[in-house]
Amino acid sequence: MSFFTAIKDAIFGKANEAPPAAEAIAAHVATEAAPQPVDVEAILTMAASSVDYPTNWRESIVDVMKLCGLDSSLANRKELAAELGFTGDMNDSASMNIWLHKQVMSQLAANGGHVPASLKG
Repeated sequence: MSFFTAIKDAIFGKANEAPPAAEAIAAHVATEAAPQPVDVEAILTMAASSVDYPTNWRESIVDVMKLCGLDSSLANRKELAAELGFTGDMNDSASMNIWLHKQVMSQLAANGGHVPASLKG
């Protein structure tokens, strides 16, 4: 499985874990409506609130990967960068990480996620 797919599945899967109150409300709502986009910001904010360490997922691909339960090592980030078509210097990890974060957020939006413009770069 690709790294992006693992990130997407982790985030979109959390969107399907509705709390019981929401499930009860949803049972009374007609299911004919078009599916709503997954609120990526809300899911990552909730995930960040459930860990016992500070995160900066709004800017850090490392933190996004950690919140998704993935190994955020440099080797894995380089693999993600190659997968997403990064053409810059992979030895410049700061530039690569900034690009990765923007690209992952843009790809999440392209795959059915609601991502604020400020997170897409």
